[in-house]
Amino acid sequence: MADKEKDRINNPHQIYEMLINGAITPGQAIIMFNELDNSKKPMGKAVDEESLDEVMRELDQLIGLSKVKYLVKEIQAFAQIQKKRQEAKLLAEPQVLHMIFKGNPGTGKTTVARLLGKMFKHMGILQKGHTVEVERADLVGEYIGHTAQKTREQIKKAYGGILFIDEAYSLARGGEKDFGKEAIDTLVKAMEDYKDNLIVILAGYKDEMEWFLQTNPGLRSRFPIQIEFNDYSVDELMEIAKMMVEKRQYKFSPEALITFERLLQNSKSDRNYDKLGNARLVRNMIEKALRRQALRLVNQKRISREDLLQIKPEDISEVPMNQ
Repeated sequence: MADKEKDRINNPHQIYEMLINGAITPGQAIIMFNELDNSKKPMGKAVDEESLDEVMRELDQLIGLSKVKYLVKEIQAFAQIQKKRQEAKLLAEPQVLHMIFKGNPGTGKTTVARLLGKMFKHMGILQKGHTVEVERADLVGEYIGHTAQKTREQIKKAYGGILFIDEAYSLARGGEKDFGKEAIDTLVKAMEDYKDNLIVILAGYKDEMEWFLQTNPGLRSRFPIQIEFNDYSVDELMEIAKMMVEKRQYKFSPEALITFERLLQNSKSDRNYDKLGNARLVRNMIEKALRRQALRLVNQKRISREDLLQIKPEDISEVPMNQ
């Protein structure tokens, strides 16, 4: 299709008409729908320009996580009251906000960390509110002195925001002679030096994080806020699935919903569920379903709007847990 013709498309009905007439393929239609959707989004508004109310609303819209939401609101309330105490010339208690997130993958740890960064910026706790996400390979070097240098570089990037370290327990797995210990020591020093404008969040599996804290007795007191992210129930995963599908402008048929729920129930008993389960599994299943739907439609002569929207049972298959 010519670029000039493409430029004239400004509503979805034109795309449907072209698809029905055979002028474009289903794959091209999907791309054009996405481009049209993106073109209607307001330009120039950065993510960190969201208001505090918008950030809190985003937190509230997350499925489940009731304990997490309550603790976040507790922190928000405390920070606001301390600010009012300062304005009233009363003693304001500084709060250490370094945290430990415990839970399986796909339970919302990274999402919540990003929201906290934006929230703390609006509250004046952090200057920038961005989140720098790292793991062991980003912090640990290959020779003496290299680790401290790499770790300081990541701390510098995170200054004014949150340094989020996933699978943080891996920093202590090599024992006393491992360079991971040097990374921990550098982090602890930075937490003290930059306590007014840096928050460190360590994340990982519950049992491994408990073991990690025991390897270094001084760490537990430096991370006074510990949040446990529980696995989602099947009902919660179904809510997440519906939300993901709707955001992509698709919908499940009633039969597809039953199939999707049955596969989620089955996946819960898989021994690898804790590694690839929860929202991560839902996302992978949906992405696979969209590809299978496209494959089902691509050679269909007449494709209706409903065809493009609907995910059917035959589009849904289990994503291997050992991938």
